[in-house]
Amino acid sequence: MPSTALIWLSLVGIIWLQSINGTNTNFPAYSSQLKQLLSLSQFQLNNLAFASDAGKLFGFFSGIATVYLPIWLVLMIGSTLGLVGYGVQYLFTTNQISSLSYWHVFLLTVLAGNSICWFNTVCYVITIRNFSSHRQVAVGLTSSYQGLSAKIYTSIANAVPGNKMAKTFLFVNSVLPLFVSLIAAPVVREIETTRPRHMNVGFLAMFVITIATGIYAVVSSLQFVSSKISPLGNLAGVLVTLLLPLLVPLSMKINSLVGSWHKNRENQRVYHFTVEESESQNQNEESTENEVKEGEDSINREVQDVGIREEIGVKVMLRRVDFWLYFLIYLFGATLGLVFLNNLGQIAESRGYSSASSLVSLSSSFGFFGRLMPSIMDYFYRGKWTTSRPASMVAFMAPIAGAFFLLLNKTHLALYVGTAIIGVCTGAITSISVSMTTELFGTNNFSVNHNVVVANIPVGSFLFGYMAAFFYHKGGYVHGKCMGMECYRTTFIIWGCLCFFGTFLALILHARTRKFYSQTL
Repeated sequence: MPSTALIWLSLVGIIWLQSINGTNTNFPAYSSQLKQLLSLSQFQLNNLAFASDAGKLFGFFSGIATVYLPIWLVLMIGSTLGLVGYGVQYLFTTNQISSLSYWHVFLLTVLAGNSICWFNTVCYVITIRNFSSHRQVAVGLTSSYQGLSAKIYTSIANAVPGNKMAKTFLFVNSVLPLFVSLIAAPVVREIETTRPRHMNVGFLAMFVITIATGIYAVVSSLQFVSSKISPLGNLAGVLVTLLLPLLVPLSMKINSLVGSWHKNRENQRVYHFTVEESESQNQNEESTENEVKEGEDSINREVQDVGIREEIGVKVMLRRVDFWLYFLIYLFGATLGLVFLNNLGQIAESRGYSSASSLVSLSSSFGFFGRLMPSIMDYFYRGKWTTSRPASMVAFMAPIAGAFFLLLNKTHLALYVGTAIIGVCTGAITSISVSMTTELFGTNNFSVNHNVVVANIPVGSFLFGYMAAFFYHKGGYVHGKCMGMECYRTTFIIWGCLCFFGTFLALILHARTRKFYSQTL
């Protein structure tokens, strides 16, 4: 029973790590101010957005590290990389370091972006190991909290007096992940347990807490609501919601203590049995033991048969057509959505929207629900109605394409709705991809394989980001800035078409893997 509480405590630790892991997602909130602070052009600013994603090109190092190093050490390496990457930039912006060139800042941003891979790898590996029979549910639930990162960091920055958003974000980005890592490192580890108890109750409680957290995040991000809540009050609300998951392992521990107390009381009683009663009791005990063994065997079979196509390494994976279809689907889906969110600050400014941080917070909150959605579907409809991962990709990519064309409408409502749709669907695809990698290529080499898959993010960030910067420069300038719908009109049309093409590729992958998923679902 103690292992049951520990396994849920490890999940809470992973939730906390994921909550502060999206340090790159708050970049749009302070990008315009950083542009002025460092006197950057739009292309140079785009370089920094790309640099954060470029760190994922070296994400496979974190996958290799999990094979040979203790998990706590992998976690500390990741937090140290972030401390150096963002911390030195903070010292530079506060004039405590004066010898940094633009390319130094670029390389530091790459280093900081790479730190995210170390956190993700630790969280995914431990979640899959501890909840192997509920992989999609646990991974989706925990990774959904990464969608709250921008909301959390923005709440902290808004609570700090003064108009120094860039400096505040850089400082918090460097310090907060290290602080949370020190707290979570002792509990984020593989827990050995033959039969975790209360899985359904535990996940149901986690879903209730998580959905309540998401509702609070969305409502408090709406401008007419956030204007009525003080920054400190908003921050306090966020912190309370992050502490609520502790109720699950705490209740498990209390239940364990109560059970032990009842067991001790039973042992203190003296019973007098007749021979017949003793034989009857022995038969009942044997029957109970057989039921427990059968239950354990069924769970072990479920753990072994989790719908894995085959176990392959990265070299074999790179020679598979399915991998490249998957790679391009992610590139034209979730990565396009991430590039849009990276440019959200400039997009909002070009449309005359005054508060980019509230939009970033809103996209973060909807991204939270998007990441959570696949887990809810998997939990409540498991064994009743299911769909393949590639088919799910189709369902979430098509709305992203439609949202890009919706953004051609110049109203603020279109910007809000389009941002919400892209946030939800991007988050959902990101969550689905973790299970899809394990199903298509196995769990043995997951830490390396998945980091190779997400290498499409820096590729897309470079290609699509430069495309956006190119058309931005062709637009009309007012005081050195592009203002008006022309700044991103062509970009949105091209992105929408690419996303529709990605939807078509997802249909092809669905057809190729149909037989496999029909056997496992």
